[in-house]
Amino acid sequence: MKGTSHFVQLNGEEFHVQTWGQAHLPKLLMLHGFPEYSGGYADLAPKLAGMYHCIAPDQRGYGQSWAPAEVGAYTTSKLVGDMVALIESDVIGHGPIAVMGHDWGAAVAYGLAMFRPDLVQRLIIANGVHPVPFQTAMAAGGAQSEASQYINFLRSDQAEEVLGADDCAKLLSLFSANMDMGWLQGDTRAAYLTEWQRPGRLRGMINWYKASPLKVANPGQPLENLPQLPREKLMVHCPHLLIWGENDTALLPETTLGLEEFAPQLTRTNIANADHWVLHQNPEAVADAILDWVIGPETYIP
Repeated sequence: MKGTSHFVQLNGEEFHVQTWGQAHLPKLLMLHGFPEYSGGYADLAPKLAGMYHCIAPDQRGYGQSWAPAEVGAYTTSKLVGDMVALIESDVIGHGPIAVMGHDWGAAVAYGLAMFRPDLVQRLIIANGVHPVPFQTAMAAGGAQSEASQYINFLRSDQAEEVLGADDCAKLLSLFSANMDMGWLQGDTRAAYLTEWQRPGRLRGMINWYKASPLKVANPGQPLENLPQLPREKLMVHCPHLLIWGENDTALLPETTLGLEEFAPQLTRTNIANADHWVLHQNPEAVADAILDWVIGPETYIP
């Protein structure tokens, strides 16, 4: 099932959105991460479209959506504000709705659940992280600090030029480091290259990292005196499902330690033989995990 393409004005700017399923069904907002776009849900959304009207935007800086050049345009409040506007637009109409996020899309999904809980009925995260456990892991100087060193490169002045050279060869290698990228071939690979090579998109994508206040320790050199995050404002009170591809080498299991402190209604589901790109590697298992959590096993009839 192919997605249907739409353009919508959000806060006065143009955003591209793909949808799957019938508009009368309950809504599921699906938020991609780096360096994907709305097509990152093309494998999963059709498997959920019998139960949900699946809605996947190209987020700010990505794909065919608005891509401002300034780093300051990519703060969390602005990224979350885009999705608040989408939920309140004619594409969705109102909340609360189910929200799903992967990678950086998880940061926006958590932001919606924490700061606009009136708009989020259920929260689904696939290999994505809550800011407090993630910052704790990245600051410790251990395995996650080492795994996150690529962030320092993405924040550098030369990152855009390096990533875009030779048909995005460096971006492709970064995307696939120690991961199974068998799914990124043929037409899918060509589609990703098209989205990355749109004017200003690499800069927009990188600006998500530059605008983030999260800090990365050097391996073996834990950071001290980190600013205290307001934990009471970072709670997820709705039902929350965390789906985890067990072989992820970018986000390690330690990035979710203590998540229950912030999400008392948390359910965890691990998927073996999958990594950070679990949405592509095993969309059937991801869909089954979501449907089992929502309505129970052996109940859903597509």
